[in-house]
Amino acid sequence: MAGEAVLREDLRVWLDALLDAERFRDYCPNGLQVEGREHIRRIVCGVTASQALIEAAIERRADALLVHHGWFWKAEDGRVTGFRKQRMARLLEHDISLFAYHLPLDAHPELGNNAQLAARLGWSVTGRFAEQEIGFFGVPSAPTSVAGVAARIERVLGRRPLLVGDPDRAVERIAWCSGGAQGYFEDALATNADVFVTGEISEQTVHLARETGMAFIGAGHHATERYGVMALGDRVRQHFGIDCEFVDIDNPA
Repeated sequence: MAGEAVLREDLRVWLDALLDAERFRDYCPNGLQVEGREHIRRIVCGVTASQALIEAAIERRADALLVHHGWFWKAEDGRVTGFRKQRMARLLEHDISLFAYHLPLDAHPELGNNAQLAARLGWSVTGRFAEQEIGFFGVPSAPTSVAGVAARIERVLGRRPLLVGDPDRAVERIAWCSGGAQGYFEDALATNADVFVTGEISEQTVHLARETGMAFIGAGHHATERYGVMALGDRVRQHFGIDCEFVDIDNPA
């Protein structure tokens, strides 16, 4: 509905409650990270608050950005210089708010990255694992192999995944966690899964997959984290009647 608007503060309160943002110990602040104009009629959604996404929001005359990867990470230099200044300046110049939800958007049981990934790949969720129950495990919709799981990921996500392990191994249980969750490999082992799917791979993960027999599939950090913010934007549009457009900034990682 063109012309509908929501107050910035009302949107913040609603998003924080929907995603249970206060519950999570995270690497960055969740919620409103940069304050823009008070009334929001148009939102651009995306995976990462990059310069390219900011420019897309400006081009579309958006009042707010809604992302999974925002700013102010704990390990980063906190000074607003260089590219950080350039990004911030463009948001402030155009009075655009930045909303970011990291772990809350990974973990949400319906709208989260892991839940949405399962819905698209045909996996039924039967449990959760790892710290703060970020990881999911479940079963495929039909008999398959490790190679079959990788092939379906390639069809659905549009990128060729990296596979380590026996491609012919039958898959009765899958564990997965979107993004950079290769460090949860040992937690995934405890689920008795046949394969662990995440976005990235590390040198150590290769050895663990070879030594334990549980296969590993690296499906892409960006590729596995598009769908949560897409679903969240759809929910915002349905609830408030405002325009929410997902803009996919291509990223091979």
